[in-house]
Amino acid sequence: MVIDDRTDAAAPHAVAVDYPAAPSASTTSETTAEAAPTLRVSVVIPTLNEAKNLPHVFAGLPDDLYEVILVDGFSTDDTVDVARALYPTIRVVEQTRRGKGNALSCGFAACTGDVIVMLDADGSARGTEIPRFVEALRAGADFAKGSRFAAGGGSADITFLRRLGNWGLNTIVNLLYGTCYTDLCYGYNAFRTHCLPHMNVNCDGFEVETLINIRIAKAGLRVAEVPSFEASRIHGSSNLNTFRDGWRVLKTIMTERFALVQATTPQAAVYEMEPDAGLYQDGAVA
Repeated sequence: MVIDDRTDAAAPHAVAVDYPAAPSASTTSETTAEAAPTLRVSVVIPTLNEAKNLPHVFAGLPDDLYEVILVDGFSTDDTVDVARALYPTIRVVEQTRRGKGNALSCGFAACTGDVIVMLDADGSARGTEIPRFVEALRAGADFAKGSRFAAGGGSADITFLRRLGNWGLNTIVNLLYGTCYTDLCYGYNAFRTHCLPHMNVNCDGFEVETLINIRIAKAGLRVAEVPSFEASRIHGSSNLNTFRDGWRVLKTIMTERFALVQATTPQAAVYEMEPDAGLYQDGAVA
């Protein structure tokens, strides 16, 4: 996806804002002709035995993405083969440990675009919403944070217990960090790559979204919440455990409250999988 890169320095930090309406076709052609730098959009998709869901995920992807990176978590089905058949230009990276946090860290390290979009592989996140997130970044945000509970968002998947837990944890974060988040534990986000050193993803589990949201706030970066609809998982079952992962999220919230703000360059080791080989080689990381 290539769009013109305009920013607004007055965009608020950690406040839910409406993303701008998409321009008309005539306006788009005129703006593109006059555009200066462009944004190259990378999409990172962490997977673990998601072969049956990938056709649904890839069907919604925009046609003009810069790159799509699939991070495989040691799948035992044909996830990688299906991904390559569906999207021949996809880059496949094997994560170095287990867990969603590690998968995202490896995927981020492999990205070469200007903007990174985090997209789940279970079919719950709609790739057709990607332009909304990118438009929020173009309008001035550093981090476009998906929200199921902002006006226009929703979920067909979240249970009452998970909703209640998310509300409680979200409230704690808003009180401790001065944010105005409406949805703490949602994995559909997009951000400019200059956010990576501030995020410094160094956790392995589902607490990764909370870690990222908190570190973005601590860094004082501009956040725009983008309403998003979460569909139900299409095939398979989630690895999320409400109580175990809720506890990990709470520990992350309290640990980060007393940790120093530290920006570092991502150091995740990346192993890129060759299409027709059983071996992995070191992938080049910009």
